[in-house]
Amino acid sequence: MADVNQYLLLALALLCYQVVWFIIAVVKKRNDVADVAWGLGFVWVAWLAYTLSTGNMRAMVVNSLITIWGVRLALHILIRNSGKPEDFRYAQWRREWQHFYLRSFLQVFMLQGIFLFVIALPAIFINMEPATEWQLLDVAGIVLWCIGFTFEVVGDYQLTQFKKDAGNSGKIITTGLWRYSRHPNYFGEAVQWWGVFLIACALPMGWITVISPLLITYLLRYVSGVPMLERKYAHHPDFDIYKRKTSIFFPRLPKS
Repeated sequence: MADVNQYLLLALALLCYQVVWFIIAVVKKRNDVADVAWGLGFVWVAWLAYTLSTGNMRAMVVNSLITIWGVRLALHILIRNSGKPEDFRYAQWRREWQHFYLRSFLQVFMLQGIFLFVIALPAIFINMEPATEWQLLDVAGIVLWCIGFTFEVVGDYQLTQFKKDAGNSGKIITTGLWRYSRHPNYFGEAVQWWGVFLIACALPMGWITVISPLLITYLLRYVSGVPMLERKYAHHPDFDIYKRKTSIFFPRLPKS
C-alpha cells in the first residue's frame, strides 16, 4: 500500500487547487467556474499522483482517459457558459445565502474538493500501487468507461444542437439519447467512474475504492445533478408527459 503521507499530500494539493478556483470565482463574480474546475481537478490529482509514484502503463492509460474526459467536460462547460449569466443554481444561492463568500468557500469549493478527492480514489490507487499483469477487469473497465463517455459526450452534443435551433426555444429535448433517459449525460459520467473502479479492482485491495462510483452515482442521481434540473423543469407544460414516459437516469425504452 502507498504511504498515507502521499495521499495527504494529494489532498493538500487539491485543497490549494480549490482555493485558486475560489479566488477566480470571487474576481469573476460567478461561482459556476466550479463546474469548469470539476473535470480539470481530476486531471490535476491523477497526474500529480503519477509523479509521486514510479509510474506504470495501467496508470498512464487511466490518467489519459481521465484527461480526455476532464478537459472535454471543462471546455464544454466553458463554451456553454461563455457570454451568459451565472448558472441558475449558483445565481439562486447568490440571492439566498447570508455570508455568501464564506458559504461559497466552504459549501461550494471546499466541499467539491472533498467529493473530488473521494471520487478520484480509484485513479489515485491505480497510480500509487505497484504495477501488476493486465487482466480482464482492465479490459472490462476500459470498455465500461468508453460506454459512459459516449453517453456523456453524445448527450451533451445532442442537447447543445437542440438548443441552437431557435425553433426549439422553450421546448424540452426528447430525442436521441434523451428519449431513453432524462439525464443521459449524468448517467454517462457515473458509468465512467464505475469503469475506473473496475480497473482498480484488477489490483490487490482495489475493491476498497468502491466508495468512488457509489458517491458520484449518488451525487448525480440524488443531490447536485438530477434533482436540481428536475426542479427547474417541474412547471414546464411538457415535462409531466416526458417524465411519465422516460426513465429518470438509467436508460430504457420509453413507456407508451
